[in-house]
Amino acid sequence: MRARLSLAIVLTLALGVLPARAKPAPDGGASGKLDRALQNDVQNDPGHRQRIIVRVRPGAGAVIRQILEQQGGDVTGEYPGLHAITGDASGSQIQQLAGDSSVVSISSDPVVQALGAVRWRSAFRPRHIKPGAPSTLRATLGLPGAVDPIDPDGALTGAGVGVALIDSGLAPSPDFNGRITAFFDLTHGGMRATYPYDDFGHGTQVAGLIGSSGVLSDGEYQGIAPNVHFAVFKVLDQNGQGLTSWVVQALEYVTAHKDELGVQVVNLSLGHPILEPAASDPLVQAVENAVHAGLVVVTAAGNFGTNPTTHQTGYAGITSPGNAPDAITVGAVTTQNTVTRDDDRVAPYSSRGPTWYDGYAKPDVVAPGTDVVSDAASNSSLLKQLTKNHVKAVTGRLFLSLTGTSMATGVASGVVALMIEAHHRVAAGTGAPALAPSLVKAMLEYSAIPVRDDQAQPFDALTQGTGQVNAAGATQLAGAVDTSNTGAGWLVAPFTPYTVIGGETLAWAQNIVWGSNIVWGALFDSNQPAWAQNIVWGGNIVWGGNIVWGGNIVWGGNIVWGSNIVWGANIVWGSNIVWGNNIVWGGNIVWGGNVEF
Repeated sequence: MRARLSLAIVLTLALGVLPARAKPAPDGGASGKLDRALQNDVQNDPGHRQRIIVRVRPGAGAVIRQILEQQGGDVTGEYPGLHAITGDASGSQIQQLAGDSSVVSISSDPVVQALGAVRWRSAFRPRHIKPGAPSTLRATLGLPGAVDPIDPDGALTGAGVGVALIDSGLAPSPDFNGRITAFFDLTHGGMRATYPYDDFGHGTQVAGLIGSSGVLSDGEYQGIAPNVHFAVFKVLDQNGQGLTSWVVQALEYVTAHKDELGVQVVNLSLGHPILEPAASDPLVQAVENAVHAGLVVVTAAGNFGTNPTTHQTGYAGITSPGNAPDAITVGAVTTQNTVTRDDDRVAPYSSRGPTWYDGYAKPDVVAPGTDVVSDAASNSSLLKQLTKNHVKAVTGRLFLSLTGTSMATGVASGVVALMIEAHHRVAAGTGAPALAPSLVKAMLEYSAIPVRDDQAQPFDALTQGTGQVNAAGATQLAGAVDTSNTGAGWLVAPFTPYTVIGGETLAWAQNIVWGSNIVWGALFDSNQPAWAQNIVWGGNIVWGGNIVWGGNIVWGGNIVWGSNIVWGANIVWGSNIVWGNNIVWGGNIVWGGNVEF
């Protein structure tokens, strides 16, 4: 078998036609209502009781709740936005429940895990950041050096923007003084407002990348948006694990109370393997509901880009909720801690698309995620365990270097906060509507800078999306439109599709991947239907003459992308991956229903 997949085919799709989706695994319950994990459990151990998430038809919640309780189940939560109930049931009871016409789908309540890829230390060793080494994170994004959050002198700082951090918590420190405006703990039964803390340390590190003030490091490790405020939802315990239902509950709360919390951005640096189509995945649907309410949701792609034994690159490792169509799904780049982009590479561990079941093109963009230094939570598990990852700032304070798409997601969330602030400045005094999440995503993709491999060839779109985030370009676009204008002429300032970083002039991607189509052209000359609040990303929008496709597609019962992919009942990628009920990865890994994080 080939050591690497040849994939120079990703952006050559058929003109204006969405590809047929991969078929889901065979039904394991009535009408195929069960996710992949439940299908296995019901067949193999019908007496086993487990937590489930039951989605019902509107108005049927009380009846299904009563059925669960009559069966001896403990109903632990209800989610009005999803028309869903969480409880426990045995395999045989799950089968009976699936036969009820009021039940739409039944999902397991899998463990979600932080996607800081500390496990990849043994398999992937980038150049480690030495104590005192200057950080280049802001500069490689096209941003100025550390700014004074109190007197930024016109620089964007994320002022007035709120980020919902759904993670392991956030440890208070001078780097976040006065900016943790809400804190809820969901890891001890229910959702409780408590004093902020972080016993794992992952959330604090991600929050620092999003918006540390830099006080503790004398600006050395300042975050991307040092004036954002945080509404924190602790859903991961001291081991970096939690339940999907906790994340769903947090998302529902943020969606319902976004104005009260002052939140516009949601950061999800966590995930679990995809067990069902996006349309029935409770976590994905909670994300979709949040986006359709006007929130920009930024998610991690996952850390399953390589076989951990052979280190062979593989595809289709995107985790949930990174498969949410409307989310901004972020993969990771290794920057070598340099400002210039010529030595940047998509990190081997970063999950590639397409997504399981649906075949969505993901990730959307990539961002710095390898050996990224940020705030450390005192006495946290990560700080105690990862002593080799300790980094001392010039102030002598201890910081933590972590690796993973979690970190890349935090960086991207910080950039999104700057974009929202840039648009606020345009909208001030005009009452212009906020940027729709789809427009934020499009601007982030359009202004991204493609990443090239060791042969100076662009990584394919299932590896990097449209490219690496470019804060300078994205904020320029966000500040160039007047969203109060419903037609043409909404550009209030011209923009040039390139950015100078490290002395090099770098062209933007100048396209977006709309579902499974790539869209080129003047996307921001007018208020497109695609930027409406109720449009699902990838929906059947007519883009006129702006879509450009290659000619390497065969459409019919199967789809052939280039000479490498056959997509029908199964997907064959070169000679390395077979996608049916399982993924066989280079002959060495089987990813089926029993994936363990």
